[in-house]
Amino acid sequence: MIATRLSGFPVKKGAVLCGTRVIPLVIKKERLDQARIAAGPEPILSLLPFQPLKYGLITTGNEVFYGRIQDSFTPVIQEKLGEYGCTLLAHETLGDEPAGITAAILKLLDQGCDMIFCTGGMSVDPDDRTPLAIKNTGATVVSYGAPVLPGAMFMLAYTADGRPVCGLPGCVMYARRTIFDLILPYLLVRRPVTAGQLAGLGHGGLCLNCPDCHFPDCSFGKGY
Repeated sequence: MIATRLSGFPVKKGAVLCGTRVIPLVIKKERLDQARIAAGPEPILSLLPFQPLKYGLITTGNEVFYGRIQDSFTPVIQEKLGEYGCTLLAHETLGDEPAGITAAILKLLDQGCDMIFCTGGMSVDPDDRTPLAIKNTGATVVSYGAPVLPGAMFMLAYTADGRPVCGLPGCVMYARRTIFDLILPYLLVRRPVTAGQLAGLGHGGLCLNCPDCHFPDCSFGKGY
């Protein structure tokens, strides 16, 4: 038997990934050979290294653009991605006009960003136009919305060459753990996230907002 950790979460050097036992304590070599054949030639487990990617950040919203409120989103993103060695290559601050947001996304992609994150304008208010702007880049939208709280208004799209463009809901700015923490590890190992995978997050997708957060050693995001 083999028991493993749940897939999709970051681990550090020295972490235990799996354990194995021979249930009867003694077993014939032929049975081990049968198990080896049944497992096939490919490794049963894989450990993927995080890549120090370059990302672009686009802050949207008239309130920030015209200086009526302070941008509190950008420092949160920089700190979270900094933990993985990622570099902020370019940052744009724009209003709520979708054509300008679309143009900024395309510009940052041309500058060589491996990932694009858009903050602001992700709710259902009439002036929240970031989802439309992401769609108008021509990127393939995987999903606009996810069954995760916090993080229901998350959007994920991929460019033709596989670079992710994400619309991050406002909860990422103030909640300790959100949909972003569940999806980011996949982005950083360049493993595509599917619509089915996002849909499956509904089982286990409710963060209990515990006074003492022990993520990822909790139930959040572990239903799939």
